[in-house]
Amino acid sequence: MRAYYTDTHNLAEGAGAAPLAALLQEKCTMAGRKAGLILTGGNIDMDVYRDILHGG
Repeated sequence: MRAYYTDTHNLAEGAGAAPLAALLQEKCTMAGRKAGLILTGGNIDMDVYRDILHGG
């Protein structure tokens, strides 16, 4: 969620950020390859989101 916001300024809820998290886990395997991800879901409480963005 933090990576989406800091890199693209898009709001993502946890489930929406899961594909990016999975891709980042396979960073070495996917190096040099193209991948497409669909970002869905921005339904998150702003207080919770603020805590996540600040490393909480």
